[in-house]
Amino acid sequence: MDLLEYQVKEWFTEIGIPVLPSQRVDHPTDLKRLKINYPIVLKSQVYAGERAKAGGVRFVETTIDAIAAARSIFNLPILGQLPEVLLAEAKYETEQEFYLAVVLDTAVCRPVLLGCTEADDINWELADEKMQYVVVEQEFSPFYARRLALKMGLQGALMQSISTVVEKMYQLFVEKDLDLVEINPLGVSSSGQVMALNGNVSVNERAIGRHPEIAETTTKIVNRYTSSETVRNLGDWDVVEMHGKIAILGNGAGLIMATLDLVVNSGGKPGVCLNLRHASVTETSPDTFKSRLDKALRNMATDKSIQVILINFLGSISQGTEVSEVIADFVESGASEPQSFLPSRSNGGKNRRENFPRLVVRLAGSEFDKARKHLAALKTPSDTSIVVVEDLDEGVAEAVRLARSTAYRRF
Repeated sequence: MDLLEYQVKEWFTEIGIPVLPSQRVDHPTDLKRLKINYPIVLKSQVYAGERAKAGGVRFVETTIDAIAAARSIFNLPILGQLPEVLLAEAKYETEQEFYLAVVLDTAVCRPVLLGCTEADDINWELADEKMQYVVVEQEFSPFYARRLALKMGLQGALMQSISTVVEKMYQLFVEKDLDLVEINPLGVSSSGQVMALNGNVSVNERAIGRHPEIAETTTKIVNRYTSSETVRNLGDWDVVEMHGKIAILGNGAGLIMATLDLVVNSGGKPGVCLNLRHASVTETSPDTFKSRLDKALRNMATDKSIQVILINFLGSISQGTEVSEVIADFVESGASEPQSFLPSRSNGGKNRRENFPRLVVRLAGSEFDKARKHLAALKTPSDTSIVVVEDLDEGVAEAVRLARSTAYRRF
């Protein structure tokens, strides 16, 4: 997971890496209350690169110009992304610019310090010729940072300043369990003052659960870039958001994609496709396959666009019996917590099962044998409330048929 520049610079400030005075801008009129002296630079806050070339970075000298530029940037898509936030930052004159990074090298399983006397438009095909690196082989000490600065050809006060920045970068790298901390460029003024003019941070997703503040940030990012309320309720689960009538639940990314392809090839339209194999990376509380399935079904039931849920579980898991219990509870009673579902109708003539989608369940594997038999023997008011199959093609065909059925409507 990557952070936006303004979020990165908040972390830089906390750790002691020098950054320019800046201010977050949520709306062009916020610039009327700007606390930074002009001239300033306005930067689009998107994850796509090449912002400057696309027109997402603008220098302005007055409030009127700043508001006009902000309106333009807010409506400027960069590789399909529109910014929700801009960063207003003081202008900084540099004489030199450097590239610095701390990265996790998976080949040697050690952090590596990187440094280059060229920045911004680095030719990465030729980077090996100019990029200097130091592998942190043992416990970190300032020696490693100074060694990188020396390999970059730096001397005197500048060597000390950049070494200090590298030390702070490494400290942030370790404290936040990061895969990458990058400053591109690090500007040096005529007086020798160093300043992180742009930064990038990549968080190790496997470590997010150990950092509640990062988990909260991740959830906000996911919610901001998803349109479906159902998907937003699921946070940063492994999900593919589509807009058809058939939701797909599976226990593997490959299984989900194969099922999706089969549904499309059979003439169906997939909806939300959710992989339940792993817990959310931002989940800090204990989590089980059973609890993930329960939460997924509850959320699918609140989405009127989903008419059929196709469950496809393959292999062996240790909670086969519990899985059948969750599905049975969903079919028999709707949910253990009624408020998680759509409000039931007051018209007694309507079957309350119209309030949640039909289920097609395909279970294959040793641990699912008992679960499949349990569900197949389930007594329900309607014999089409749940369909249990072992053959995937049969399950896909049944899901597509139910989604097309004119006799079934969700209200």
